[in-house]
Amino acid sequence: MFKCIYNGEKEKAAGKNVFGATIKKMVHNDSKVVYMDADLMNSIGTFGLEKDYPDQIVEAGIQEANMVGVAAGMSAAGMKPIVHTFGSFAGRRVFDQAFMSVAYAKNNVVIVGSDSGINAAYNGGTHMPFEDICLYRAVPEATVIDVTDSAMLASILPELVENKGLTYVRICRKNCVAVYSEDSTFEQGKANVLRDGKDVAIFAAGYMVSEALKAAEELAKEGIDAAVIDMWCIKPLDEACVLEYAKKCGAVVTAENGNVVGGLGAAVSELLGENLPTPISMVGIRDRFGQVGTVDFLAETYGLTAAKVAEEAKKTIARK
Repeated sequence: MFKCIYNGEKEKAAGKNVFGATIKKMVHNDSKVVYMDADLMNSIGTFGLEKDYPDQIVEAGIQEANMVGVAAGMSAAGMKPIVHTFGSFAGRRVFDQAFMSVAYAKNNVVIVGSDSGINAAYNGGTHMPFEDICLYRAVPEATVIDVTDSAMLASILPELVENKGLTYVRICRKNCVAVYSEDSTFEQGKANVLRDGKDVAIFAAGYMVSEALKAAEELAKEGIDAAVIDMWCIKPLDEACVLEYAKKCGAVVTAENGNVVGGLGAAVSELLGENLPTPISMVGIRDRFGQVGTVDFLAETYGLTAAKVAEEAKKTIARK
């Protein structure tokens, strides 16, 4: 069960600190869990763990593709590997190894991509993946997750190493806007209805969940009743939830911190197109590369804001 505690404020703990503490618990509790990193332990809160768990914490160096190949081998040997690097490398650079050595070979590996989308901020366009969700959605039988906040991260990460096949999960290293209580639990493949409504359904993921909640508050001031659904598990998609709220509201908006081509917007559109044609607008990146800037600047530049979500909601309602 989950509890929404959204009030617009950020979490006290940075995502990287929660990630590091969670990895420590995982390797301590299960000797088969192996954590691998590509020279970013200091950036993700896991630096120093190798001293206490030398057989379970592996520094692969700046060899991301090789790291995924080694992780596949560890899975074949009965281990439970989880690997981390920046989202740009976790998507584009390792994709062939992830597809062939992990997914196609039926190995079980969790690939964690940090700071995807505009969260890459000052790392700039080369390190700002908008396409990672699209890439992994295209992998047969893969699980694709865009984590909402650190409470979700701490809850689901230990479960993901029990998944079969390839799991790709996006996380944020910084302080997210708090959405869930720390005792919340989550079911893979199940969307979370954070706010009910009847006029428009907003399906959001990751960074955009808090923006969607903020947009719903603004829309309410205009008499518009917006439902907000956290579609944190993008694959497998909670199709029943999408169809239920599309039918109930008659208008749909998707909001994501990434490319709408092949992303959450595409997933929802494909489902509705085949089963329940519904007016839909997609808030996300549209055929653009990343750039250097603060998260706030980038959000305004690419239209990843509550104001944009609210604007598209009103436009979509008008198309009913």
